[in-house]
Amino acid sequence: MMPRRPCGAAQHRPNGTLRRHVGAAACPIVRGVAQVLVVEDDPTIRTALVRGLTERGHAVASAPTGLAGLEHAVGHRPDVVVLDLGLPDVDGTAVLRMLRGVSRVPVVVATARDDEAEIVAVLDAGADDYVVKPFSAAQLDARIRAVLRRGGGGDDPHDTEAVVGGLRIDPRSRQASVDGRPLELTPREFDLLHYLAARPGRVVSKRELLTEVWQLPYGGADKTVDVHLSWLRRKLGETAQQARYLHSVRGVGVRIAAPEISAPDGE
Repeated sequence: MMPRRPCGAAQHRPNGTLRRHVGAAACPIVRGVAQVLVVEDDPTIRTALVRGLTERGHAVASAPTGLAGLEHAVGHRPDVVVLDLGLPDVDGTAVLRMLRGVSRVPVVVATARDDEAEIVAVLDAGADDYVVKPFSAAQLDARIRAVLRRGGGGDDPHDTEAVVGGLRIDPRSRQASVDGRPLELTPREFDLLHYLAARPGRVVSKRELLTEVWQLPYGGADKTVDVHLSWLRRKLGETAQQARYLHSVRGVGVRIAAPEISAPDGE
């Protein structure tokens, strides 16, 4: 699963922004609870789904268009997406293919389309389940729990605290510290540091960072990574020339490792 977002349900305001229904405190994933994104253009159905899933303990966000849903899924990494196909801007199948280019998040397609050939095509495109309207919130909840079980929900490395030497990064609380000192990080800096810390000792290429952290599967500017690494080094109290945690490997990428402990004089 992919928490790292505030807990609570959300709905779109008329201007297209998201509003959360519940509190803004970070929430751990517990049995039966997931961060759910509902992509549905019909306001009546969308409201009913948000209410029904929220009543079953989930934290629910919603989007009325395919592009808004895609943006939210990439930026907030929900645990599961409930996707309608008949969206006003982009067909849901196209949204699914675009989402699969950048994420492995489970997707339950919820639509009125019941043509067998289309169901097969959507499943082949990467959907994890398919439910035909009308359906109850209880049925959708059961399908959500089923796809999360198949995906090993709750054991995702995105949820695991990373510890490298005196550096600790907890993705559930979105808190990081070094030698007991809290680090004030931007969301992108946090994601970058946690991605590296979850892979200690391994050289990670800038292309991989752009794909996995920036969600840019077709690449981007290496300078973007360099700038964020520079900001991280400053906050960690180091420089590229005098690295403690972040070690650049010329022409390859960056590696994170615990600082070497110097032996006392005379040993």
